[in-house]
Amino acid sequence: MNEPKLAIVHERFTEIAGSEHVVEQLSLTWPQATVHVPLARPAGIPTGLSSPPVTTWVDGAYRMLGRSSYAPLMPLLPSAFRGMKLGDVDAVVVSHHAFATQAAFATDAPVIAYVHSPARWAWDPAFRAQESGGAAGAAVLAALARVARRGELKAVDRLDQIVANSTEVADRIRRWWGREAVVVHPPVDTHGFTPDFSIEREDFFLLAGRMVPYKRPDLAIRAARQAGKRLVVVGDGRWMDICKQLAAEDTVFVGRVPHDQLLDLYRRARALLMPGVEDFGIVPVEAMATGTPVIALGEGGALDTVIPGKSGVLVSPGDDTKVVSGLAEEMETFDPNDFDAKVIRAWAEGFSQKTFGEKMSKAVDGVLSSR
Repeated sequence: MNEPKLAIVHERFTEIAGSEHVVEQLSLTWPQATVHVPLARPAGIPTGLSSPPVTTWVDGAYRMLGRSSYAPLMPLLPSAFRGMKLGDVDAVVVSHHAFATQAAFATDAPVIAYVHSPARWAWDPAFRAQESGGAAGAAVLAALARVARRGELKAVDRLDQIVANSTEVADRIRRWWGREAVVVHPPVDTHGFTPDFSIEREDFFLLAGRMVPYKRPDLAIRAARQAGKRLVVVGDGRWMDICKQLAAEDTVFVGRVPHDQLLDLYRRARALLMPGVEDFGIVPVEAMATGTPVIALGEGGALDTVIPGKSGVLVSPGDDTKVVSGLAEEMETFDPNDFDAKVIRAWAEGFSQKTFGEKMSKAVDGVLSSR
């Protein structure tokens, strides 16, 4: 079967995180596809795209703002997606977590939505309060949330296939959108993250990712302090100052690190900590690809990836005090030798880029063959 002519639509290219790696892999799966975003900045564009992204009129306004915060432009994004020029294509693949499904109104071609999550800030008041950063921000987000919910529900009716990135997200789609979704886990670079069984584990735990509220880095940092365990923190973000204020003296913040240094930290850590409710959580699977077990909160995407006794440990959900105590208790007694690194690695290989490409190709081909 010849490669279908596709357009790939993504929320934006402002920073490179998990969803951007998904778009990169979609582009590698269909190299002839065009990639469309409302706005972009060079540092936020994945290097593996087969061609430069096509932007919209909103990108001009973003450029006038110095390509700093896109927040003032958020009310304009739905119309930017609806006005996209996607061309004469066989299908459109949308990478969605906020407004991107609005691109379904810009085409008569079938639309397959890969959903990282329905917009959590629009549907989940607790998440919105956590992310708003104050009363003024909460009021703005609440108003925008009403618009976003209506927009998502209208766009859902135009989607031919919905693909969720985890069982947790499929449940949200069922609950909030009233639709069923198939689950295709995001691609993990299992070739770039590999074990080295000659390296000895060292006496530290690892926390890696953006220092932002919903990832709850504060819980891991408090747990390390309570357990009296050394913690290495990789990443940065707007919560960095708060995290540093909570940290014990033997918690080390290394900021963003290159791939080789992150790989080395994964291989040497006793375990990776995953304290927040993730939609999926690529970082834990990267750690598992190196043979390193994970101590995770037993909610969200971790339920798909962390198998107790096989690839890590799940801590019971609860209020902050309960979660911190649960993490601390696991850290106090955790022994990586209780886990087989080769078994962990084999489990992680099931989340490979190759597997993702094959499953997404099957989803798109299924939609096209039914037309």
